[in-house]
Amino acid sequence: MDNRLFIFDTTLRDGEQVPGCQLNTVEKIQVAKALEALGVDVIEAGFPISSPGDFNSVIEISKAVTWPTICALTRAVQKDIDVAVDALRFAKHKRIHTGIGTSDSHIKYKFNSNRDEIIERAVAAVKYARRFVDDVEFYAEDAGRTDNEYLARVVEAVIKAGATVVNIPDTTGYCLPSEYGAKIKYLIDHVDGVDRAILSTHCHNDLGMATANTIAGVLNGARQVEVTINGIGERAGNTALEEIAMIIKSHHEIDIQTNINTQKIYPTSRMVSSLMNMPVQPNKAIVGRNAFAHSSGIHQDGVLKNVQTYEIIDPHDVGIDDNSIVLTARSGRAALKNRLAILGVNLEQEKLDKVYEEFLKLADKKKDINDDDILVLAGADRSQNHRIKLDYLQVTSGVGVRSVASLGLNISGEKFEACASGNGPVDAAIKALKKIVDRHMTLKEFTIQAISKGSDDVGKVHMQVEYDHQVYYGFGANTDIIAASVEAYIDCINKFKS
Repeated sequence: MDNRLFIFDTTLRDGEQVPGCQLNTVEKIQVAKALEALGVDVIEAGFPISSPGDFNSVIEISKAVTWPTICALTRAVQKDIDVAVDALRFAKHKRIHTGIGTSDSHIKYKFNSNRDEIIERAVAAVKYARRFVDDVEFYAEDAGRTDNEYLARVVEAVIKAGATVVNIPDTTGYCLPSEYGAKIKYLIDHVDGVDRAILSTHCHNDLGMATANTIAGVLNGARQVEVTINGIGERAGNTALEEIAMIIKSHHEIDIQTNINTQKIYPTSRMVSSLMNMPVQPNKAIVGRNAFAHSSGIHQDGVLKNVQTYEIIDPHDVGIDDNSIVLTARSGRAALKNRLAILGVNLEQEKLDKVYEEFLKLADKKKDINDDDILVLAGADRSQNHRIKLDYLQVTSGVGVRSVASLGLNISGEKFEACASGNGPVDAAIKALKKIVDRHMTLKEFTIQAISKGSDDVGKVHMQVEYDHQVYYGFGANTDIIAASVEAYIDCINKFKS
């Protein structure tokens, strides 16, 4: 069996379906270039028919990257495929990813159809897509809950129709690893012509088994894995690219190779986290802040005697540089530009100058500037064109006194001011904000995260605000956590549709 494992990254498609994680086209290109540098074989760039934004992103990503295959998602519908073909017209290597639900639940309730008709639709979609591209991937949605005998019929039919890759998704994250591995093996053993196509895994993490299921699939013959950076994705997320890459690298007995440059993992993880405003949990495998931290005395003693006592991965193998904090107020533009380039961010001179100005302001406030800080600065201009901007904020708070906030907003060039008291400084500031922006808004979620561990660190705030029966997602970052909270709330308001 071939020992080459293809990495199919769907951060820009499935990962971007996370509420509040939408990127603009420029940011998507930035991520796509980082994925190319990382060594990803296939980049799923979007679902072109779903929106003009997705359509344009597939076009621009196709222009921006050279060697990875660019993949566009469709349903088993001719119009979807036509739009995908148009979006892929500039791709050097192109793939159409089409498919349909195959579980009895999908067939009955989603399509009001029957098994034979689903196979007909699947075959028709693959044949139609093959008229335009040589590389067609078919997904059997909810394959995890599809009985193996019928799934084998579907897979055999689409391979005969011309599918070059067949995706076996555990769409609901329900399968046990032994069950999912057995499903892949059943297809390898029972599908006539299976050697003419690559079987692919696409596992969700609803029960925390995405990585285990993916590895079980690989051990049983799958040779493509569909993954995302940091495991982001709908609901509980997808299989994490970094986990699969490092499992393969660490377990030599598996004897499987990927094209991933693992030293690019950590900076790519940080860039995606920053651009998508999606914090990485501290104990996340491979890329979490605590992944290589040892607090137990027994662990510390063992690590000091021999690092392999408790560390099976060298932090440098995933791009974690113990000396990465090298920027201070005395660092010049060249040093900042170099560090951003290492993190996969390349800026035009005008944008670099603006980021450098903000960098100097931040450097005056805190001693050390880390990678996350400068990634926040590089993405901070997203609020430049917002209609509502924070002009100033002053808050008085303490123990035994009522918190009071005075706030000024610039709304389309017009200045507004308000004061309010509240149950704490953030509450007071938001109440002052609401006096100016008089809308019936409800704060649904409020999350604060320090990027590293210092008291002078930049704090990230994520908010969900409900307005007019819709939930909007906002983000703010500042060394002043109250200011970051207000900025996150304003970010939500700027996204209101009316």
